[in-house]
Amino acid sequence: MLTSPAAPQASYQVRPTTDPTMTAQVLDGTALSEKIRGALVARVDALAADGSRPGLTVVLVGDDPASQVYVRNKVKACERIGIRSELKTLAADTPERELLALIAGLNEDPTIHGILVQLPLPKHIDASRVIEAIALEKDVDGFHLLSAGALLTGRIDEGVGFAPCTPLGMMRMLDEAGIALAGAEAVVVGRSNTVGKPMALMLLARNATVTVCHSATRDLASVVRRADVVVAAAGKPRLITRDMIKPGATVLDVGIHRGADGKLVGDVDFAAVREVAGWISPVPGGVGPMTIAMLLSNTVLSAERATRLRRRRAA
Repeated sequence: MLTSPAAPQASYQVRPTTDPTMTAQVLDGTALSEKIRGALVARVDALAADGSRPGLTVVLVGDDPASQVYVRNKVKACERIGIRSELKTLAADTPERELLALIAGLNEDPTIHGILVQLPLPKHIDASRVIEAIALEKDVDGFHLLSAGALLTGRIDEGVGFAPCTPLGMMRMLDEAGIALAGAEAVVVGRSNTVGKPMALMLLARNATVTVCHSATRDLASVVRRADVVVAAAGKPRLITRDMIKPGATVLDVGIHRGADGKLVGDVDFAAVREVAGWISPVPGGVGPMTIAMLLSNTVLSAERATRLRRRRAA
């Protein structure tokens, strides 16, 4: 069976939900990501001492400003914990065959344990073809078809592929807060291959009863209102409002949008929903930092798998 990391022993309990004067506790992704990175340092140092320092290559095609920011953050995060990182930048008009050739070379490089092609790609490049070109053992984004299949069939824990970083980070947030998932009703708003669908599978594997909502869902509010756990990943600013939330529910916000005032907002109306929810992740500072932390974790895991394979072959 697929599992997420075992839930730590929380030093607190989910608060009672009957007091209307209390506001939700914040699921602090920034603080938790720092904790995770700290734990990864020892694993990186152990690998480096064995001659297998983890290596991640990030490929950026074009000059999309948002992608440039994301890429810089990922490279800096690697450097902070000792992962060797490199950025390959290609012009926006780079032919698809040239990008595929670059990936083929990275697949063969034993010092590279993770390959990340920043999305979106220019329209003339088939993103699916590019993702499938990445070697499964280096698919630290967890987007490869075989990684998706491993997630569906519960084989991620057997060393087949990787879980996508954003859902994996949210599962870690739930565990850290001591949120009970077995028997809980979870509603995932959004059905993307990178967040909505894999998050639903992870919740299902933890014995939650899962509903996936999308643009054709009738009466979205009534469906979301049933949920003990709400995952908002629809890509629409402030879609989830206070009246849609069951008192005491846990709300995870994947969305990130720039408001008219220049401030970042999520798919959840944070200020209003916080008045009724039990736990809520903020934007920024919630799911975003956890996504990067899980990318680092997957890269280290990839290096550890490669080291074990090398030792078996040498034995």
